[in-house]
Amino acid sequence: MFARFLEISLYSPRIEDSIAFYEGLGLRQLPTTDAWDHPYAVLSDGRLFLGLHGQPLDAAHSQGEPVLSFVIPQLAQAIDRLQTIGVQFDELRLGAESFNRATFSDPGGQRVQLLEARTFSPPLQQGATLSDCGYFSEYARPAQDALAQGRFWEVLGFIHWPEQETPFARTQLTSDHLNLALYRSRAFRQPQLTFEAADMPQRLTALRARNLPLQQQMPDALDHLGNASLQAPEGTALLLLHAP
Repeated sequence: MFARFLEISLYSPRIEDSIAFYEGLGLRQLPTTDAWDHPYAVLSDGRLFLGLHGQPLDAAHSQGEPVLSFVIPQLAQAIDRLQTIGVQFDELRLGAESFNRATFSDPGGQRVQLLEARTFSPPLQQGATLSDCGYFSEYARPAQDALAQGRFWEVLGFIHWPEQETPFARTQLTSDHLNLALYRSRAFRQPQLTFEAADMPQRLTALRARNLPLQQQMPDALDHLGNASLQAPEGTALLLLHAP
């Protein structure tokens, strides 16, 4: 892998509401460092790591686009190597007195930031625990050219899985700490945090009993009894799939 995955960075203008939402689903807050000068919190189930930022990291982030954040120690020394394999940086903030950071986009517009050091402490207990949404399986986003995006992430060290057509068309890529999926279904128009569970119908019943805003906008191949979507206060979409 080209870097160590850190978090899915989300812009949350009402960060307290987002914290309460994710904690209500069973995620736990982790201790953060003073790397950022804006409100910042991290919530995790041991597998999914969400960084809630009180200020946007860039213009796309301000529009609700998640940023994938990775850590590369001695970042300045890695820039030339990454440029050699095709990464085109749009921001480089490097210096002895600064918190080193670099950003780029994949061919489909997914924003990525590289940091020189962690911004939160890892959980004391290793391993994932199921949240009320089930098992976090992948970060997904709609893709117009899944082939070009897939090749880009393969160069960065992700492994390309065979193309999937059921229950909907998607390209899947995996790494040691993050799975990516490129959705080719018109039912999905924004990035998704995908969760799976064999008992998802029962989980959805429990979530509806708590008056959480479950929605049913998804491909026709997915029935509405065992599958749904949920929107977090900052706008992040959670896709909840029945996976028997």
